[in-house]
Amino acid sequence: MSHINIRRQHTLSRAKARGLAEAVVVDLDERFSLHHYWEDDTLFFERSGVNGRMDITPDEIHINVRLGFLLLPLKSRFETAIHDYLDELTEDS
Repeated sequence: MSHINIRRQHTLSRAKARGLAEAVVVDLDERFSLHHYWEDDTLFFERSGVNGRMDITPDEIHINVRLGFLLLPLKSRFETAIHDYLDELTEDS
């Protein structure tokens, strides 16, 4: 199992950060059949071979992803995609 751990600073309001995170995960759900749910300001997501969480704090977005063995060759692609999504989420902050 491999881990991806990414932190990004932001200046978004709580509502805007949650709304943008929800939009991203809905897109991922449609593309990859990703199941997700919220607990307070933490978004949990999972599907076969991958699971993780996105914690939203007043000044930071923290993403932690665990990849199963079969997805290890795609780790760098996942990291790039996460950074791209975070760029999109925080471009106005």
